[in-house]
Amino acid sequence: MLAAFAGVALVAAAVSVVSFSTATPARAAGLSPFDIPGRGATVPFVEQEAEQAAHNGTRIGPTRYYGQLPSEASGREAVTLDAVGEYVEFTLTAPANAVTFRYSLPDNAAGTGRDASIDLRANGSLVKAVPVTSRYGWYYGGYPFNNNPGDTNPHHFYDETRTMFGTTYPAGTKIRLQVSSTAQSPTFTIDLADFELVGTPIAKPAGVLDVVTDFGADPSGATDSTARFQAAVDAGRAQGRAVWIPAGTFTLWDHVVVDGVTLRGAGPWYSVLGGRHPTDRKRAAGVYGKYVPGGGYTGEIRPHEAGGPSRNVTLRDFAIIGDVRERIDDDQVNAIGGAMTDSVVDNVWMQHTKVGAWMDGPMDNFTIRNSRILDQTADGVNFHWGVTNSTVTNTFVRNTGDDALAMWAQSVPNVNNSFTRNTIGVTILANHLVSYGGRDIKITDNVTADSVTNGGGIHVANRYPGVQGDTAVKGTWTIARNTLIRNGNSDYNWNFGVGAIWFSALNEAIQGATVNITDTDILDSSYAALHWIEGQSSGINLTNVRIDGAGTYALQVQAPSQVSFTGVRATGIAQSNPMHNCVGSGFQVTQGSGNSGWYTATPYCGPWPTPQWGNGPTTPPTGTPTTPPPTTAPPTTPPPTTPPPGNGNLAQGRPVTASSVSQNYVAGNAVDGNAASYWESANGAFPQTLTVDLGAAVSTNRIALRLPAGWGTRTQTLAVAGSTDGSAYATILASAGYTFDPATGNTVSITLPAGSRRFLRLTFTGNTGWPAGQVSEFEVYGGGSTPPPTTAPPTTPPPTGNLAQGRPVSETSHADVYGGGNAVDGNANTYWESANNAFPQSLTVDLGAARSVSRVVLRLPPAAAWQTRTQTLSVLGSTDGSAFTTLKPSAGYTFDPTTGNTVTVTFPATTRRHVRVTFTGNTAWPAGQLSEFEVHSA
Repeated sequence: MLAAFAGVALVAAAVSVVSFSTATPARAAGLSPFDIPGRGATVPFVEQEAEQAAHNGTRIGPTRYYGQLPSEASGREAVTLDAVGEYVEFTLTAPANAVTFRYSLPDNAAGTGRDASIDLRANGSLVKAVPVTSRYGWYYGGYPFNNNPGDTNPHHFYDETRTMFGTTYPAGTKIRLQVSSTAQSPTFTIDLADFELVGTPIAKPAGVLDVVTDFGADPSGATDSTARFQAAVDAGRAQGRAVWIPAGTFTLWDHVVVDGVTLRGAGPWYSVLGGRHPTDRKRAAGVYGKYVPGGGYTGEIRPHEAGGPSRNVTLRDFAIIGDVRERIDDDQVNAIGGAMTDSVVDNVWMQHTKVGAWMDGPMDNFTIRNSRILDQTADGVNFHWGVTNSTVTNTFVRNTGDDALAMWAQSVPNVNNSFTRNTIGVTILANHLVSYGGRDIKITDNVTADSVTNGGGIHVANRYPGVQGDTAVKGTWTIARNTLIRNGNSDYNWNFGVGAIWFSALNEAIQGATVNITDTDILDSSYAALHWIEGQSSGINLTNVRIDGAGTYALQVQAPSQVSFTGVRATGIAQSNPMHNCVGSGFQVTQGSGNSGWYTATPYCGPWPTPQWGNGPTTPPTGTPTTPPPTTAPPTTPPPTTPPPGNGNLAQGRPVTASSVSQNYVAGNAVDGNAASYWESANGAFPQTLTVDLGAAVSTNRIALRLPAGWGTRTQTLAVAGSTDGSAYATILASAGYTFDPATGNTVSITLPAGSRRFLRLTFTGNTGWPAGQVSEFEVYGGGSTPPPTTAPPTTPPPTGNLAQGRPVSETSHADVYGGGNAVDGNANTYWESANNAFPQSLTVDLGAARSVSRVVLRLPPAAAWQTRTQTLSVLGSTDGSAFTTLKPSAGYTFDPTTGNTVTVTFPATTRRHVRVTFTGNTAWPAGQLSEFEVHSA
């Protein structure tokens, strides 16, 4: 039984890891997460892959492309059986009396699920026909996903079922899964089987309250036993007695709320809770602590669930196998939830619920251990909102529809939590291990394998709502002795790869914290091994990290960061240049000893390559994007070692760093000689700095600062400082306001006291036009140099064409990295998306002056993956940006990829400077979405 977890001694931390001698880049193809000694969970089963067993079916895979059946299989391979008599036959390597096998059936046309059965045979003799179903798999559309095949984009193909043999078979027995009929399903795909020797039921302890004999619960599952269970746990608390769940299958139509009580069973193969209310989708089997008033969960809280946290709860030795077949984020249909302090979940099997355990604090000292979490529509575990001193340990997680093990410090800090010695396989969406914010977090001794899309193996992030300030990444993080196998994948929104270990500072810079990543193995990454994106990160230290195989790069750098590397060794990198870096010197490396294989002084910046896995197709399926359009990037060759002559701009092409960046508006844009590209700092977070290194101390007496031509007038408050060594800075000019006016070229010229400086720094503390520092060109002059003459742009834009492209844009909100600027960048593959589930939302463009306008053209990305949707929206206009009038009343507009995903909205010609689109609905996604917002004159 799973209780065997607790009694097994774990291997010492000083471990030997698997080594590979095969050719790159598929360094760990076929490696199992159970092949890593001393790391991960100690499990009571022996896992065997179908493709490595005897079979007469069709071996499928390997592939890692999202949406293909093998991509979601463990090891990215499986066996398909599509004729009567076809089988997969496993040979037992240890005695077993039970099996859990992972399989896929095709969905039916209605998306309601297909039922079938497959024969289980031992040494050729029929043991039983095992029921299987597709009803817990096959999701469609875009997040948060649904059961409608008409929305295309199928995924989450696999499910698992378990059965006992009725006897124990010795090692050497042939256990066969064989097709007896194709009448119910034309094909069966078998991924793997987990064989185990399940012990006899745990005996009923003395002195407990029995939910059956004392309270009348129904062990047959024929009737709802929620009230009986609730009465039992309430009595247990009042009497100070444990509550016993005997062997049986119990139907619960609602939560059982526990506080100050032990609820225990005969073992997770024997005592099973499940079910959901027949008419109310929000009510389903689950064991919950009491919510804290004003705490994390703000949805429906029934009165009997308030007043938390619950305390001194023990849940052990039973299973919660639910009947949740969809993902609706507001529904509390999790196996375990609420708030529990000083509590333990031990040897609990969680399957077919929305989340295994979604814990809403504030709560303290909570442990999940020795458990299994399988086939969730969303997360495996999420420590959400004010969870402290809590852990998940020695637990096995597979086939989650979102992050497997997550912490999310939304608005209330998470402190001193840990994920340790867990094994995670096949995470369908997002990350295996992640903490969104948090202080003093530990992620140690875990093994992860096979992430499918939109995430990686380990993620450290100031990302998602409420993660900033006190809830951001703080303190000392310990990420140690983890093994990551085939982690990272392609993000179908970004259309580029996500790293096996990746960092995001979207909400605010990661700074002031220490993130130590040590003694870690990154094996056969699908894309990059290490990845920085969104905002600026510092305090990251990598020590004794082995990168063995990566489908693209060792390092993928998309955000300025400061990182130290000691003993970081990379081999088997698919690209000849091991680094992709489009932020130039904004990525600052401190190298210790023992590094090899990942660093280059001339990193590549350009289109994303097709990954090379060495064990799959070399080209993606039709319609899968492989490279985003090129972006403006700093030069790919290092700048000269000395500044240019004194008669020109001394800063152009020089190394430049910023305290932060917003989206793709990196520091390098400010020294690239292109006034149309620009740097922008993180929004709403002054002060911010921009620093240029001139290469040597040189006489300087003037700087020129530019913004893109046509941007609206704004005043930026900034100071200028200088340094000869990049360490000690002296103020050159005190903070003052400088006005950028499009009528004079949006350029400010600032005279400096003559002096010799190598580094010049701008410190921004305000901006009347946008809550961030903004510079398109940071020019430095001296030694007799003079800035080039400024030519003012025309006072009116061209009378025809898209008047909105490149103009300032404001938004009510945006999700993740999908900011409003994406809608006016001229690139239909990037897009704005509002906050989800929060209509109405609007996007407003400032044309710079009142213009005659008569139509807007609205676009979504033209790819077929952006399936048909109808967005309900209205168009408004204003001359002053304050008072808006309706130009076109609210109506539904259909975006269809077969016609370019484009909508044109016409209205009587009118003169407006500001044009706004307000969204109140979207049939395919709960947010406003636009890739291009074009405004045209008559």
